[in-house]
Amino acid sequence: MKIEGAVCIITGSSSGIGAATARVLAGLGARVVLAARRVERLEALAAELPGSLAVETDVTILEQLERLVTRAVDEYGRVDVLVNNAGQGLHVPLEELDPADLRAVFELNVIAPLLGMQTVLPIMRSQSSGSIVNVSSATSLRVFPGLGGYSATKAALNMVSQVGRIELAGSGVTVSVVYPSVTATEFHDRLRAGHIVSGARNIPRDPPELVADSIAFAIATGEAHVLVGDPPRPIIPGDSEGWGSLLARQAPGAQAP
Repeated sequence: MKIEGAVCIITGSSSGIGAATARVLAGLGARVVLAARRVERLEALAAELPGSLAVETDVTILEQLERLVTRAVDEYGRVDVLVNNAGQGLHVPLEELDPADLRAVFELNVIAPLLGMQTVLPIMRSQSSGSIVNVSSATSLRVFPGLGGYSATKAALNMVSQVGRIELAGSGVTVSVVYPSVTATEFHDRLRAGHIVSGARNIPRDPPELVADSIAFAIATGEAHVLVGDPPRPIIPGDSEGWGSLLARQAPGAQAP
């Protein structure tokens, strides 16, 4: 898909990967719709990106997602891209995992992106074009002690994305998954519960702009799976070279699934 002129909704855009993605897409000529709960940050970013639209949104509330999409259509007449980026971490051993925490993170990391997809799809189908990019995690591809709950939510998002891609084949709408590794954002300071696993502390953190470039690559190419890197790399599950380069960057002690 051509990014220049595209109307792009980005959830979780008040900081980190979402804010970096907004800047990258706006720099490529997109019209960006900024969605998050932290209004002050959204408005500051919108002021930095002329022509953008900031909409306070809690993505776990369907009515707010519907309002977000309506505002985008009212402002720009269409929706071309949805980047489901909003999410939260949960780094707790399974023995100590509170089911309430897991439900809350599942709601944000899986149900909210699904609702977002369902909300934009009628518009994208009517246009016969669209790009949905779901931001997953490299932790969904390996087995990490302490990350069972979080990784399970991202693995579920992977499956939703892959099934959605097949179901939408021929509609003009693509669904892509982007897999960041440890990224230099506020993510680990805003975990639902727990703390960063010890092995991950030694992994170099990617700048959020690197993830943003990979998201832009996914939009432009429509690739199903994109490994964050410089340059971004499309990968195919089972491709030992592609997955191997990702897995080599993971925390010491990680195991194959």
